[in-house]
Amino acid sequence: MNNTAQKWTRESAQKLYDQPFMELLYQAQTVHRTHFDPNRVQMSRLLSIKTGGCAEDCSYCSQSARNGANLPASKLIEVQRVLSEAKKARDAGATRYCMGAAWREPKERDMDALVAMIQGVQDLGMESCMTLGMLDNSQVIKLKQAGLDYYNHNIDTSERYYPEVITTRTFADRIDTLNRVREAGIKVCSGGILGMGEEKSDRIDMLITLANLPEAPDSVPINMLMPQADTPLADAEPIEPFDFVRVIALARIMMPTSHVRLSAGRTDMSDEMQAMCFFAGANSVFVGDTLLTAENPESSEDMALFNKLGILPMEAECKAKVEAAE
Repeated sequence: MNNTAQKWTRESAQKLYDQPFMELLYQAQTVHRTHFDPNRVQMSRLLSIKTGGCAEDCSYCSQSARNGANLPASKLIEVQRVLSEAKKARDAGATRYCMGAAWREPKERDMDALVAMIQGVQDLGMESCMTLGMLDNSQVIKLKQAGLDYYNHNIDTSERYYPEVITTRTFADRIDTLNRVREAGIKVCSGGILGMGEEKSDRIDMLITLANLPEAPDSVPINMLMPQADTPLADAEPIEPFDFVRVIALARIMMPTSHVRLSAGRTDMSDEMQAMCFFAGANSVFVGDTLLTAENPESSEDMALFNKLGILPMEAECKAKVEAAE
């Protein structure tokens, strides 16, 4: 688990962020090399196990039943279908399988199926991750007993800007769920989205919140908004690439042992921008052609980029260890 001995202030984080770009990247790469192999990237696969009809009003999300996108709602998909897709992901090189449901919170009638999905993914030799919205204590215990490795629950943005993006639950609600998950012994995956109209200070404050948790998240996904048609943020101005890379670098410095995941938005990034993100400390990506409802680069495109950069998937090393043990 990650320890967060240093408590970050706005002043200390802002000072880092405002350094000349090359100085910031140099510092981030130095920290990165202290804790990780700079030429290895962890690969996860994400599947939407229940799409659309969400009761939340997240302004960026086409799955909300409230914001006008009108994405058809589906039921929770069958356990065997999830496990069939997980096996394909494993065979394609992913070591972590993430399952996301468009819920405010799971219902008790769905818990047995979720438990079966977790156990089935683990039987395939993969790490399991879920994102299901808010959780109460009994649900957290059931997921922990099932063996869930990671729980994703993004805080999205700063506490100040949060009400501009979501009104159906509070920033404190998000933190409460993260606390329950961590206290149960499940690893936390939590990050945010850039390009929603927030200020630079909001991006810094978001990272301060994450870094100052009792334990920094094991995984920190940093998403670049992919505006979805008919949502309130459909016409949001894109974030400037150098500003995005600065946030990646700051996340790496502030959370040195966390996996910083380059998440949604990669289809809108050039190879050069992604390379700068990896240099700045990103060392995890989602593979596969979709992220819930958003597009993601094809695996062949990722492999072509990795080959250009001399990057190897972290799972290649894991497989080598398994083969050596056999």
